[in-house]
Formats: sequence, structure tokens, C-alpha cells
Amino acid sequence: MGYSGGTTRNPEYHNLGDHAETIQIVYDQTILSYRDLLDLFWSGHRPTRRPWSRQYISAIFYHNSRQKTRALQAKEEEAVKRDSEVYTEIISFERFYPAENYHQKHALQRYPDLLKEYRTIYPDMRDFNASTAVARVNGYLAGYGRCDRLKTEIDSLGLSSSGRKKLLSIICGSP
Repeated sequence: MGYSGGTTRNPEYHNLGDHAETIQIVYDQTILSYRDLLDLFWSGHRPTRRPWSRQYISAIFYHNSRQKTRALQAKEEEAVKRDSEVYTEIISFERFYPAENYHQKHALQRYPDLLKEYRTIYPDMRDFNASTAVARVNGYLAGYGRCDRLKTEIDSLGLSSSGRKKLLSIICGSP
């Protein structure tokens, strides 16, 4: 979670200026194509809804001309598919400012025992925020992911035995 797309230096939640709340995605192109990433983006929100403020715009921040072209094409395809105007902005990436610590991993913050485990593993917030395992667990806790998938990757998430049991109980239901 962070801020991008504006001109204010060092934006913060209560002083965003013209930035938007965003996420930054680092992905492996050998596993997930840019097109696949765009498909996930379009399926994850309502781009036909006009934003009520700059803070909450729908945007794709491209890093090069190839990404820009593909994002614009995908936007046009979405407009046709949805038979509606798509308000998503296609913006050149300039800089990403991480949000304040209290804005990071909201779903995980509701589970102090699991949060404590990860904060012990990653005492530096930059490492905590960059952790794939932390992001995966936060996603599960936010309702994105199924029990069967969690069971296949639970051992790779770095949790203790009690942490794994707790997460499985939350996502899959009590044993």
C-alpha cells in the first residue's frame, strides 16, 4: 500500500496532495505475463465507476511504452466488453511512496498472534512489507484465497506450527 501519481513530495495519508492510494506489484514475468496481470486488475474492481476523488482513482501506472500500449488496448477492450465508459487512468510511473506502517497489511493486523510472528521474522518494516509470505497471508485473511490452496502452501509461509494451525482454522474453519 502506498501513494503514486502525484506531485506532492513525501505524501502521507492525511496529506496526499494529488496522489492516489495505490499498491505496487513486483512480479516475475516468467510466471505471470503482463497481460495476465492486467486481466487480474480488470477483474478486481469496477472500472466503470467514476471516482469521487483523486485519492481513489482507478489507475494503471506503466513503466515503459510496451506496457502503456498494452494497458491502453486492455482499457479499450474493457470498455467494449462492459459496454460502458472505463474511468481507469493510464499513467506513466514516476515514483511510489510506501504508506505509513499503520496502513500496511490491514487484514493481518486484525490477527495479533500472526502479525507478531511476522514482525519477529521481519523486524524491519521494509522487509515486512516486501515479504511475499506476509502478502499471501494478508490476502487469505482478507478473503482472497481458498482453503485447498492454502493447504498446499502453508508450509512455505514461515509460520510456526501454532501459527499454521491458527491460519488454517481461520481460512478453512475449525478442525
